[in-house]
Amino acid sequence: HLRKSFCSGSRSEFLHCRSDWTDMSVADVRKGLDGVKADTTAVSTCGNHSAGLTYRGYLIEDLANNCVFEEVAYLLMEGRLPTTEELAALTARLASQRALPPAIKAALELMPGDSHPMDVLRTVASLLGCLEQERNAPGKADTGATCYRLMAVFVSSMCYWHHFTTSGKRIEINTNPKDGLASSVLKMLRDDPSEPDALDVRVIDAAYILYAEHDFAASTFTARVVSSTLSDTYSSISAAIGALRGPLHGGANEAVMHMIKDLKSPEEGVAMIQDMLSRKQLVMGFGHRIYKNGDPRNAIFKSLSQQLSQRVNGQPVLYEVSCRIEEHMEQSKRMFPNADFFAASSYYQVGIPIHFFTPLFVVARTAGWCAHIKEQLVGNRLIRPSSVYVGPELREFQPLSMRSADVDVADHPSPMCGGKGGAPMVAA
Repeated sequence: HLRKSFCSGSRSEFLHCRSDWTDMSVADVRKGLDGVKADTTAVSTCGNHSAGLTYRGYLIEDLANNCVFEEVAYLLMEGRLPTTEELAALTARLASQRALPPAIKAALELMPGDSHPMDVLRTVASLLGCLEQERNAPGKADTGATCYRLMAVFVSSMCYWHHFTTSGKRIEINTNPKDGLASSVLKMLRDDPSEPDALDVRVIDAAYILYAEHDFAASTFTARVVSSTLSDTYSSISAAIGALRGPLHGGANEAVMHMIKDLKSPEEGVAMIQDMLSRKQLVMGFGHRIYKNGDPRNAIFKSLSQQLSQRVNGQPVLYEVSCRIEEHMEQSKRMFPNADFFAASSYYQVGIPIHFFTPLFVVARTAGWCAHIKEQLVGNRLIRPSSVYVGPELREFQPLSMRSADVDVADHPSPMCGGKGGAPMVAA
């Protein structure tokens, strides 16, 4: 009927048809795709499953407490846990792939020191896509090979850029086959080849594992949308990094740390939260669209934060402040911490610079993104949702000489707006 009214040129038919169509469809819009099942996946379960969070059928608790990250990366990419020989081979492969091409080093040296580290990694992904192109037919690239290369390069790039922009030093890239991605990032970040504390390595390994995959999160869905066009893996990952850069997705752990790092006591922490809530401010690190009764990753990060706080050089007050804030939020708002809340104090006690919290997320989630890219390309169908049009009704075209600046969009109210003006009533 709508197509017919366009063809017939009947203004009255068009307006009547459009009004009926809008009235029927507006209620079907799911803002943020909340509750929409966009596809099936065999990569992970997330919240809507009796087992909680699992990767390829394995409980996240079992993986985080018993594996190194390389095992989990292999699981996500290959569908099963590696053997001893396969793990050793992957660890050695990632070590050699941490080497940076001269062009990458040159580009990192040109990036300003006040660049956002996420922008640095996004640029590295794009540049590597030029230097080491995927030459297979569209949709047939070796996504696994690109995944491993990107994870390794991301670790080296963030450390190289950090040291060059802060001290002008060109650090030696760690390609020791005995070092995994956890120990190597600590050695390069500290520019210290000595063995890091075992608990520090454990924290980074566990963090990589806990952040590696999370169903159709915004960045993962972004990667799947791009790959559904049969673009290359580098483009999909670059787009995913852009999505993760946003404060409503990645970056919450950084915001948490900025919020709590200067608090001197649990009481001061509670007073701050009460003040924030009274002013209706968002308390970062709490709440999750999927987990309504607590994020299963939180307990693991909390345990790690506690262990770190009990060391000789630990920060017990930081841990105690975090616990009291957690307790207050549950009692006053029935809100529970997500993975980012205790991840913040864990990273901080290991000595990770706050602006590197989210880039570490990128290293880990690249495995999950690429697992979804591979899955998307099996029986691929272009992801192209529809929308409900709420703009101006049919208008007569005015030649340039007859147009007036006095014509206002407010003359054409939108059915999804609170009156005139044409702007939907949504939060910024």
